[in-house]
Amino acid sequence: MAQVTVFDQEKKEAGSITLAPEVFEVPVRVEILHLVVRSIRASWRAGTHSTLNRASMKGGGAKPWRQKGVGRARAGTSLSPIWVGGAVAFGPKPRDYGFKVNKKVRRLALKMALSSRLAGEKLLVVKDIALPEAKTKHFAKVKNDLGLKKALVVVPAEAHALMLSARNIPGLTVIAPEQLNVYDILKHGQLVLLESVVGSVTDRLSGADRDAASAE
Repeated sequence: MAQVTVFDQEKKEAGSITLAPEVFEVPVRVEILHLVVRSIRASWRAGTHSTLNRASMKGGGAKPWRQKGVGRARAGTSLSPIWVGGAVAFGPKPRDYGFKVNKKVRRLALKMALSSRLAGEKLLVVKDIALPEAKTKHFAKVKNDLGLKKALVVVPAEAHALMLSARNIPGLTVIAPEQLNVYDILKHGQLVLLESVVGSVTDRLSGADRDAASAE
């Protein structure tokens, strides 16, 4: 089990915490992380691109000129893709780019992402962040004290003041535990967990495994 130092918001030692090895010490497999990140990014694609094929265009019913005797190539419609202003052959149509990844694989990838941050010493556990009021300058001071640059900060869902205070700080993203995902963890070089959310993150990722084991 990993024993991690807990810091206060001024980065002074404030105790320690034991992280569950089944969540924070999982061997990392790059291909699984890559698969899940691809699925997340694919689901964001709008897929609204569209072109006009011959079936979508009006007109073009009359033959431009007779088949033979005019000294020009044969033509059956003015909507031919080889004509200027004609239809598009095999052009894109609206579609959904998303693809399914099994829930167990997504959960495993999230464990791997957390484990990679712990193994790379990029995981910081903070006891609590208390601000006098919801203002950017207060959170900016905390950011500087903790030595954060491009960081993902996970706080309780009810900590609206922290989210409001951090939303205008470049490179800093503050989310609730329910929003934690592989893409955001890997996108940010540092991961900060408030001590109060470590339990919920652990339960979210290890609870389902325990339920599956008991069902068997």
